[in-house]
Amino acid sequence: MAKLIYSMITSLDGCTEATDGDLGWGPEDEEVHSFVGDLFRPVATFLYGRRMYETMLFWETAHTQPDLPPYIRQYADDWRAAEKIVYSTTLASASSAKTRIERTFDPDAVRRLKKESDHDLSIDGPNLAAQAIKAGLVDEYHLFTTTTVVGGGTPFFPPGIRLELDLLDHRSFASGVTYTRYRTR
Repeated sequence: MAKLIYSMITSLDGCTEATDGDLGWGPEDEEVHSFVGDLFRPVATFLYGRRMYETMLFWETAHTQPDLPPYIRQYADDWRAAEKIVYSTTLASASSAKTRIERTFDPDAVRRLKKESDHDLSIDGPNLAAQAIKAGLVDEYHLFTTTTVVGGGTPFFPPGIRLELDLLDHRSFASGVTYTRYRTR
């Protein structure tokens, strides 16, 4: 059975988005970006909320930009190769290949997808992930924590949730970003 992985960049105080929208962690970090690319290359399906999908659409055409660093080109190629499911009541159609729109998040459909998939799945976006967490669907949590404290915003974990997790892996990067990987008990 495939794992459902929830991963996001977070501030030191646990926000995926600051109240003003900016986590303030600076420019792209090649070391972190390459690590993320290697980590998620085996993921065959990404589950997105509309806002996260619209953010990720950059990767659909990134490969057409001149002088693209190899690690960015590789990530763009991997993203385009993956299936994408976007949960949205307002999005009329997909703007990327290998993408389908679902109007509602159906936990039973995601359970079937996990059971039938031979590759792991990723769920991205804190609002969509909150639904999966509440349904007991998330198997692993991957956090990339910046060195910024933003004082409020959208939390990585939904309020009112208690989870018992086991630390599986951790890594520190030269930029100060830390990676932690947890498994649900």
